[in-house]
Amino acid sequence: MGPWTGLIAVVLLHALVGCQAGRGGLAPSSGEPVSSSGTSPVTVVTDGTPAGAERVDHLLEPIRERHGVPGLGGGFVRGGELVAIGVTGVRQAGSDVRVEITDRFHLGSCTKAMTATVAAVLVEEGTITWSTTIGDVFPDLRGSGVEPSYLGVTLRQLLANRSGLPEDRDPPLLTWTAVVALSGSERARRVAAVPIVLRQKPVGDPGEFFAYSNLGYTVTGAMLEQAAGASWEDLMRERLCEPLGMERYGFGAPGSPDTIDQPRGHLPPLITFLGGRPRPVRPGPGADNPSVIGPAGTFHCSLVDWAKFISLHLRGARGAGGLLLDPATFRLLHAPEGGYALGWQVAERKWAGGRVLVHSGSNRRWYAVVWIAPKRNAAIFAATNLGSESAELACDEAVGVLIGEYLPSDD
Repeated sequence: MGPWTGLIAVVLLHALVGCQAGRGGLAPSSGEPVSSSGTSPVTVVTDGTPAGAERVDHLLEPIRERHGVPGLGGGFVRGGELVAIGVTGVRQAGSDVRVEITDRFHLGSCTKAMTATVAAVLVEEGTITWSTTIGDVFPDLRGSGVEPSYLGVTLRQLLANRSGLPEDRDPPLLTWTAVVALSGSERARRVAAVPIVLRQKPVGDPGEFFAYSNLGYTVTGAMLEQAAGASWEDLMRERLCEPLGMERYGFGAPGSPDTIDQPRGHLPPLITFLGGRPRPVRPGPGADNPSVIGPAGTFHCSLVDWAKFISLHLRGARGAGGLLLDPATFRLLHAPEGGYALGWQVAERKWAGGRVLVHSGSNRRWYAVVWIAPKRNAAIFAATNLGSESAELACDEAVGVLIGEYLPSDD
């Protein structure tokens, strides 16, 4: 590797970062569902589709074609059950390898709600508390050159993006370069990242106001790891995925670099107005954000497995207990401060009968979005293997069509 190669790679990774809350979806914000032309029941096949779930591939395909995304998937949850699921398109633009129902989609910042859920499990276990501070977990930071106000930031404030850390959907280059250049295990790199992140100038006092911080979730992950004595990846497996029965999941870009065995993320076409094709990105360096910021958004899973997590939060938002967490813990996770809770945006929508929990995410190669409507006992989600405005529009429309099909208006 030449002396400039590493720096160039870091700059490229800086351009890659895109773990974000996003716009929260266009179609569902209009107040009324988007209607489709109607559908007849689809026979459930034994290809990984859960028993009782209708396949809605045919509803998604016109949307996929209209917006030019390679692959598109989506589903609808009612209560604790996945009642509709579908995928359409190809794993890689220009290939004929079809997306399958068991394929894995990158969730970007939808990972944040999962990190918050793992934190909640550890709180209920007594491993850490919501009021545990960065200084409590990392006492050696005192006098180390970090901004002193950060030492009093609590776990809850970090998860609510109210730590005083600056907004970083486009992170500061020097901080990002230093974080990406770290070496060693994920745990070692996250611990080493903490003082780098905390040398940034605060934008306010802890708890003062909201600023969306991916690096704040990196610090959160390091706190959880230090308290539990295990990596964030292992905590995700042991405290979340296994208890929920999730089977097809992982971290980083899914699939193998030399075989199209999973959907590949795509960059937008270079020349959109000439009808250019989305550009696939092989799994490997540059295909995802570095694992050091995993707690902010490097998780992938099948749509069926994502539905298991979504169902957990839907039931929890409706007051159900005995589902991994106590009802009081779900209320805390979903309680907004200025529109953002712990890993969830909170808003109001007419079609939902009131409050919704929503989050979207993208590493600029993929896009995913989920909406939970507790009063309607429903949740809707969509994902695609392209990161672009057209990807957002495709997922928004898919969500709207599924609302129209499976959540009739109360009017």
